[in-house]
This record gives sequence, C-alpha cells and structure tokens, in this order.
Amino acid sequence: MCKQILLASVGVIAMTGAAFAADLAPLPPPLPVFTWSGVYLGGQIGYAWGKDNVSWSGTANDLDLAGGKFGEGPQGAIGGAHLGWNIQPNHWFVFGIEASVDGTSLRKTVAVPLADFVGDTFGSMTASSNAGVQGSVRGRLGIAFDRLLLYGTGGVAITSFNTSYFDTTGFFTGVPGTNTTISNTRAGITFGGGVEYAVTDNWSVQAEYRYSKFGHTTDYPFANPNNNVLVPGGYFVAQHYLNESQVQVGFSYRFDMMVPPPPPPAVPPVQPVVTK
Repeated sequence: MCKQILLASVGVIAMTGAAFAADLAPLPPPLPVFTWSGVYLGGQIGYAWGKDNVSWSGTANDLDLAGGKFGEGPQGAIGGAHLGWNIQPNHWFVFGIEASVDGTSLRKTVAVPLADFVGDTFGSMTASSNAGVQGSVRGRLGIAFDRLLLYGTGGVAITSFNTSYFDTTGFFTGVPGTNTTISNTRAGITFGGGVEYAVTDNWSVQAEYRYSKFGHTTDYPFANPNNNVLVPGGYFVAQHYLNESQVQVGFSYRFDMMVPPPPPPAVPPVQPVVTK
C-alpha cells in the first residue's frame, strides 16, 4: 500500500514539474507588424495642366486700346524625385514631411487680338508661356490600413515660368516682329491627396493629385533696357493669375529604421520547495 502511494506521489510531482517548466519557457516572439515609419526616397511622373488668366492694357502707336483678357492653359508632362520622412505613432495614423522637385514640359501659345475702345482691330500679338522647374515642401497626414495608406498633403510650392511676347506687326514697339521673354519665379500654396500601397516592407507605389495656386504677376514687356522705361510709341502691361493641377504616379523606397529589440519576457522566480 505504501509503495502504491509513493509511486502516485512521484507521478503527481513529475506532472507538476513539467507544467511548471512549461510556464517558465519563453514565449515565441510576436509576428512583425508593418510600419510606415522611416525615411524614404523615390520618383514620380505624370501630367499637369495650368490655367493662366491674363488681363492686359496699353496703347499701340499712341492709340488708346480697350485692353482685354486672354487665357493661356499650358499643359504637358511633369516628373521628378521626392524625399520624405514618415512617423506612425500608432496603428492608424501616419504623419510626416515630404519635399519634391519636378521638371515640366508645360507650354502654350495663343494669339492676342488688339483693338481700340470702339472695337477697331489694329493687329495681333502672340504670347507663349512655358513652365520649367517646380518644387514643393509639404506636410502629410494619413490613415493606415496595414499596407494601404490614404493621405492628404499640403504646403508651399514654387515654380519658374517664362512668357514670350511677339509684337507681330510692331504696334507696341514700332518694329514688326519684336519679341521679348520675361521670366518669373513664384511661390504659392499646394494641396491634394493620394493613396499609397506597400508592395514589400521597403517598396511602395502611389498615386497623387495636387492643386497649386501661385498668385499673380505683372509683366511690362518691350521695356527699354537702357533706362528701364517703356519704349516710345506704346506700352503693354499684362497681369497673370497662374494655377495648376497635376496627377502623378510614383514609387518610394523606405529605409529600415533601427528599432531596438523588445526586452525578453520576465521569468518569475523559482520558489523553494519546503518539505515538512
């Protein structure tokens, strides 16, 4: 009888020890969770179209002109590179900052009819506009659904653009065929939104729309370079109001962040066995 009791006790102790050892075994590490945090670098390409409403006034050969308006809508390809930094503090929200630079082929040429106050037409002038390099620095705020990111963006944009004026019949300068080009650089606001998807832990693709507003500029073409005044015989003043829309697709490579490994799980101290 005592032998059976002893064997049963040994079995119970062995089972308890095995269960206790299982409790002390470290848990397997959790599966890695994708994060948008990190510095990224990439490129983009797309299409842009501008809207440049021009108001003009002046005189031609000392004859009063009624002035008027004409529109230039430059459009073309746009593409470049971007650099950014994202922070994802929790499961949902992502915020960061991004800088981009683009080259463009935006261009448009229009003919401007010239007339006096009674509507008599004296001739025409050609105006041609084109945009060069553009850049922006923007904040980004998004909502992450694991590898899918929906975001809004907004900040400051800067653009350079040129406008060439061609005095076809010489009404402003007195010399037919006179032309001049005026270059402007304007800063404005830009805002929009997009969607980005992480194909791998480091590579992602995106599509984005932005609207930029660059305010107005005033051109005084056909100025005399010697004394910086308008040439005798006439003058021409043009005010531009430039806006732009763009749609681009792109890719980004996100550099891995140096995240310290999590601490090992705490192991409860082994309690000494007290025998009575």
